[in-house]
Amino acid sequence: MARWEKLADTWITARDPIARERTTRAADDLEWRRPDPVRRTIHRRVPRWLKWGALLALAGLIFRKAIAFAVLTTLSAALHLIGLNVHLPSIKLTWPWQSITAGTTTDTDIGPWVLQKIEGISRPALGTENFNFVFTHKVSKSIGFWPCWYSSTFYAVGRASAAVDLNPGPGWWAPSSGHYQLTVLRRPAVGVPGQVMVTVVLPPPQLPQSVHDITVDNTLSHVISTDHSWTYPGFGCGALLKPQFSPAVLFGQAQNLAFYQATHNSQVTKPLIAAAETEATQIIRDNFVQPTVNALGYRLTGFTLRWSGAP
Repeated sequence: MARWEKLADTWITARDPIARERTTRAADDLEWRRPDPVRRTIHRRVPRWLKWGALLALAGLIFRKAIAFAVLTTLSAALHLIGLNVHLPSIKLTWPWQSITAGTTTDTDIGPWVLQKIEGISRPALGTENFNFVFTHKVSKSIGFWPCWYSSTFYAVGRASAAVDLNPGPGWWAPSSGHYQLTVLRRPAVGVPGQVMVTVVLPPPQLPQSVHDITVDNTLSHVISTDHSWTYPGFGCGALLKPQFSPAVLFGQAQNLAFYQATHNSQVTKPLIAAAETEATQIIRDNFVQPTVNALGYRLTGFTLRWSGAP
């Protein structure tokens, strides 16, 4: 019975052109929905590491400036750690979204916006400098008529930073003080960013205020020479003097001398202050002022940072 029904359907389809067209369309739809074995095989052959590699390469291309800044910062810190002062190229920390959006138009008073960003800066220690000095530690204590003394001369490396007050308080930024000036040279127009100039005045950097602001690098410190009395290292002198050369005593003396060098020696204080002023200028301009004016459709054409009391 089923055979006769199938033959009847075939005869009807062959005689009826509408039924024949519907049957052809159904077969074409079925063939279109069937997955392509060749395409699936090609998709499966793409390794996963190649996909992740392409994704990482694209991310590195987009964030290339931030990656270069991080690499140079890490390298500079490593060189300072081992006591090498190498001048590396300076790269500004910029993100892809910090670029100026051309064509934006705004009537916003950007002065308070930029000042608000500056007021949010903390009081960092900048301009870290390494310096070396030599000191002698001597212990003298006689046992009756038996003279006992021992001295050692050490080479030590100190590290100091200058504290820069980047946020002196709301009174410092009062309009009458003139410590903050933002001049709009040109308003943004269609396809053309605006132009601004910013002038900031800050208190001068402060040198270390206590010995706790100074560190001594023990890995680079070593003994240069030693001297002692003719009775040393006798049993009596050795037992009396040697405990006084403990690392805690030597470190305390070196730290006090390093603090004096970082606050009185002009060969240390001048480079320290100069480095702190340079770093403060870069931080305020590149991390606070530049991104803020760019986000509002302006380009920073001039930035000046002066220090109060400076000629």
